[in-house]
Amino acid sequence: MTQRANWNYPTSVRFGAGRIVELPEAAKAAGMTNPLFVTDPGLAKMSMTQSAASSVGAQVFSEIKQNPIEANVTAGVAAYRAGEHDGVIAFGGGSALDAGKLIAFMAGQNRPLWDFEDIGDWWMRADVAGIAPVVAVPTTAGTGSEVGRAGVVTDERTHTKKIIFHPAMMPKIALCDPALTVGMPPVITAGTGMDALAHCIEAYCAPGYHPLADGIAAEGVRLVKENLARAVKHGDDLEARANMMAAAAMGATAFQKGLGAIHALSHPVGALYDTHHGMTNGVFMPYVLAFNRKAIEERIKRLSAYIGLRPNFRAFLEWVLALRAEIGVPHTLAGLNVGDDKIQQIVAMAPDDPTAGGNPVTFDKRAARTVFRRALEGRV
Repeated sequence: MTQRANWNYPTSVRFGAGRIVELPEAAKAAGMTNPLFVTDPGLAKMSMTQSAASSVGAQVFSEIKQNPIEANVTAGVAAYRAGEHDGVIAFGGGSALDAGKLIAFMAGQNRPLWDFEDIGDWWMRADVAGIAPVVAVPTTAGTGSEVGRAGVVTDERTHTKKIIFHPAMMPKIALCDPALTVGMPPVITAGTGMDALAHCIEAYCAPGYHPLADGIAAEGVRLVKENLARAVKHGDDLEARANMMAAAAMGATAFQKGLGAIHALSHPVGALYDTHHGMTNGVFMPYVLAFNRKAIEERIKRLSAYIGLRPNFRAFLEWVLALRAEIGVPHTLAGLNVGDDKIQQIVAMAPDDPTAGGNPVTFDKRAARTVFRRALEGRV
C-alpha cells in the first residue's frame, strides 16, 4: 500500500515520504511570500532544516525551550514583526509546532498571551484578522500539533503549563513527510510515540458522545501497537515511521473529545522538572488506566479486541506495560529523575489542569496524590 495521500481532515494534510519538496508551493498556497521559519535550536543546526528554510528563503527563529515559555513566544513575535513576515512555517516536534502556532497567533494581538488561555470563551477575545497563517511540518510522530487548534506554553511565574486555544490556530496546511523522522534517536521515537498513544487512549476513554473521535482514536491505538516498537528498533523503517506519523495526527484529531489524568499529571511534572512530555505520559499511563478501570473497563474490552488482544482490561494493561518495557519507558517516575519533593505542588496543580475535566473518574487532589504515589512506587 502506498503511504501517500492528500487529506482534508481536520485541515489540508499532504502526507507521504519526500513531500518536503512541496514546502515552497505549500507556503504560497497558504498565502505566504515572506514566512518566518520557526524551529528548535537542535533542529536549526541540521541540514534537512537548513535545506527546508532555504527552499522558501525564510529567516529562521529557534529560541525555543524543550517546554516553550512565554518569553520564547514574545521573542518570536518580535522577530516576526521586525521581519515584516506574513506567515509562519513551524518545523519540528511539538515544541516548535506549538511555539510557531503561538507566534502566528500573537503576531496581530494587543492583549497578553494569558488572556487567551483555554478557559470558557476566552478565545473570542482574539482579533481573528491578526492571526497569521501557519504551515506545519512535523519532524516527530507524537503531539499531532500539526492538526491542532491550540498550543501549550509554560507560565514561568507559576510553573504551570497552559493551553492557548483558538480555532484559527489550526495550520492551513500540514506537510507530513515521514522521511523527516528517520533520524530521530530511539529514545525520542519512544517518547513521542507514547505521546501519540496517550492522546488516542485518553480521547477514546473520555466521557461524552463522539463516535467520530472514538473511531479515529481506536485506529490510532492499533497503528501504535503494530508500528511503535518497529520504529524504535529500526529507525529507517519508513513504513513504521509513516504509520506512527499518521497515528500522531489521529490522536490530536481525536482529543478534541477530551484528554484526562495522564496529561493532567504530565503537565505539572513537565513544568516543574522539565521532563520530556511524551515520556512522562508513558510513565503515568498504566497507573491512570488502573485508577480509571471501573469507568473504562467495557470500552477497553472493545478496544482490546479491535487491536488483536484478548477482549479484557488485563490484556490491554499488560500490553501497555510490555510495550513500555520493550521501548525503554521507565516504569516509575525515578526514571525521569522525579521524586516526591514537589508532590504538594503537583497534587494541587493537576486537578486544575484543563485536561483533568476529561478524565472518566473525578480527578481531584486525592486522586492525583493516589496516582502520583503509585507512579513513584511502581504499584499498578
